[in-house]
Amino acid sequence: MKDLLRLRTSLSEEIETLLNEQIKVEAHSSATYLAMSSWCNRQGFDYSSDYFMKQSHEEREHMLKLFTYVNDLGGHAVSPEVTNIPQEFDSFRDVFEKALQQEIFVTQQFNRMADRCFKAKDFMTFQFLQWFLKEQVEEEYVARRALELFDVIGEEGTGRWEIDKNVRKIKYGEGAAE
Repeated sequence: MKDLLRLRTSLSEEIETLLNEQIKVEAHSSATYLAMSSWCNRQGFDYSSDYFMKQSHEEREHMLKLFTYVNDLGGHAVSPEVTNIPQEFDSFRDVFEKALQQEIFVTQQFNRMADRCFKAKDFMTFQFLQWFLKEQVEEEYVARRALELFDVIGEEGTGRWEIDKNVRKIKYGEGAAE
């Protein structure tokens, strides 16, 4: 029976497993950004709350894109269980540091998956992953610029309020390396 199921998909078990692992990573990222949005909202950082809410939606869209791909190729996409989502953060800066760390981790995961696809000669999935790799350039850029606001503006006095106000102005492609 297992061999018959493999005939229904061009995905190898290894690649399907990696894609399902990434579905879980994206779901976890989405839930983490949602928690960050809530934390920022409770602290009065409305623009940052909106920023993280948008990030949460994007990560969910990434998860669904991967999920659909696996199913479209006849694989078995697994709806992930999402646990261990932090609800509290040490500081306003800590939220943005964790966001950048998360994006770097996601980039590493996509690079690892692309490497495995290339080695397995799964060029269809390798090509599919190119969109995500390009997207990660933007994700890391925006997360870095947001974190740099803390160094440029500083947190003293009205600094946190200024940082929050400026988070919404960060755009990829305007002066960024494309």
